[in-house]
Amino acid sequence: MSHGGIIPPIARDLHQQNIESVVNNALQAANLQLLDVDAIATTVKPGLPLSLLVGTNYGKHLSRISGKPFIPIHHMEAHALTVRMVQKVNFPFLVLLISGGHCLLAVVKNVDKFLLLGQSIDDAPGEAFDKAARRLKLRNLPEFRTLSGGRAIEFAASKSVNPRAFEFPTILAHYRDCNFSVAGLKNTLRKHILKQEKLHDVEADELIPSVFDLCASFQFAITRHLCQRLQRGMEFVTLRNLLPHDKKTLVVSGGVACNKFIKGAVGKVCQEMGYSLAVPPPHLCTDNGVMIAWNGIERWQTNAGVTYDLDSVDIESKCPLGEDWREEVTKANIKCKWIKLASLFESGAKEEVIAMNT
Repeated sequence: MSHGGIIPPIARDLHQQNIESVVNNALQAANLQLLDVDAIATTVKPGLPLSLLVGTNYGKHLSRISGKPFIPIHHMEAHALTVRMVQKVNFPFLVLLISGGHCLLAVVKNVDKFLLLGQSIDDAPGEAFDKAARRLKLRNLPEFRTLSGGRAIEFAASKSVNPRAFEFPTILAHYRDCNFSVAGLKNTLRKHILKQEKLHDVEADELIPSVFDLCASFQFAITRHLCQRLQRGMEFVTLRNLLPHDKKTLVVSGGVACNKFIKGAVGKVCQEMGYSLAVPPPHLCTDNGVMIAWNGIERWQTNAGVTYDLDSVDIESKCPLGEDWREEVTKANIKCKWIKLASLFESGAKEEVIAMNT
C-alpha cells in the first residue's frame, strides 16, 4: 500500500499490528525462546514519536516479562556501527550517514562516544531524491514503477547522454563548516523543471524530454556537495589528530549509501585523502532490525547503556548524535582545494563505479 510518504498514525497502527508476530517469527527462525536472549534492544531515538512509542513500550514489556535488561538504541548510532558486523573496522573511524531523514558526519571514538562534525540544516539527500523523482514523474515510465525515488533518480541518471546539461549552485560555498544543505538544490531543480515544461509545452503526465540529463545533473550536484563537506571534515580530522595517521577509515551508511555514483565519488575522495572506504551491503544500509540488534550486542559486550530501570527510559523524537563539535570545525576555518570529480563522467567511469561496488 502506497500513501506517497509516511503518515504517522498509519505507521503506528501497522507497527502495533505486526510487532508481536515479527518478534515471534524472529525467535522461531533462530530456534530460541525469549528467555534464551541476553537483553532487549529497542530504538528509542530519534524518529516518529508514535512509532517509537510502539516499539519502546513493547520492548519494555518483553524486558519485564523475561527479566532481561533493556538496551535503548540511538537509530543513527546503529547505522554507524552496522559495518562492524560484516567487516573488521576498528575504532576510531569517520562515518558519513546519508539517508532519507538524516545526513551527518561524525568521528566514532567507540560504541557510545561520537563527535559530531556536521549535519543537515534543512532537508536530507534521500528525501530530496524521493521528491525529485515524484516531481519529475519518473513512475510514469514502466521501468521505473517499482523503484524507490532514490533508485529511480540513480537509474535515470545512468541513462543521461549529457550529465552536465543543467547548472546547479555550489551550496554553502562560503561557510567553512561540515554542515549539509540540499534545500537550495531542490529549489534549483524545481526552477529547471518549470522552465523545461514551459519550453516544451509539457502537459499532465508527460515527462520533460531532458529528464535523464536533469536527474544526472541533480545527482551530481548533491554528490559534489556531500564530497566537499566530507573533504573538509577529513581535513579537520587530520588537523586535530582524531584518527591514526596510518589507518584512517571512512564508513558510509544509510539508505543513500546504496547509490553507486555517490559511493564512487566518495571513494575518489577517500583515495585522495588517504582513507580506506567501508560500506555495509545494501540490505544493511537501509533501515533494518539487524542493525538495532547488532548495536545492542556491541553495547551489551561493553556494558554501555544497559539498564534494568525501565522507567528511566523514554523516547526522543529529536536527538543529537554525540558531542557537538561543529563549532570547533567552524573555528578551524579550513580552506580546501576541492578534489575534482569530473572524471566520474569520463568514458568508462560508470563501469568503474559499478566495479567498485560489486
